[in-house]
Amino acid sequence: METRPYFVLGDFAVNIVAGVVVASISAALFGPGWNMVLAMIVAMALGMLISLPLALLSGALFGAMEVMVPVMTTGMVAGMVVSMSAAMGEIAFGSAAGLGASSGVGVTVATYLANVVIKGRAVRWTS
Repeated sequence: METRPYFVLGDFAVNIVAGVVVASISAALFGPGWNMVLAMIVAMALGMLISLPLALLSGALFGAMEVMVPVMTTGMVAGMVVSMSAAMGEIAFGSAAGLGASSGVGVTVATYLANVVIKGRAVRWTS
């Protein structure tokens, strides 16, 4: 993963946008009539499909592999969290967008932390 500010801020921005878009669509599609587990599974797949065009477009600016994994994961997480919340009770678009943005930030931080751990272990494995 890149550590230069342009790429780090770009990763956060793209993930937040992906989270907000997926969460908003999930809030509109899912409601209390859905089974929670079914809503989660459908929204995970839908979140990946919705995130794919954004990942492809932003990959040219911020690096294809650096953007693809976190954005697709953000789509899955945001879709899953919001659809399960919507299955328990109606959720407002503002709340859904907030959950999506939080999902984007959380996934980006988790991806960067995982990268640090993996790179640290790779030094031991390859030396």
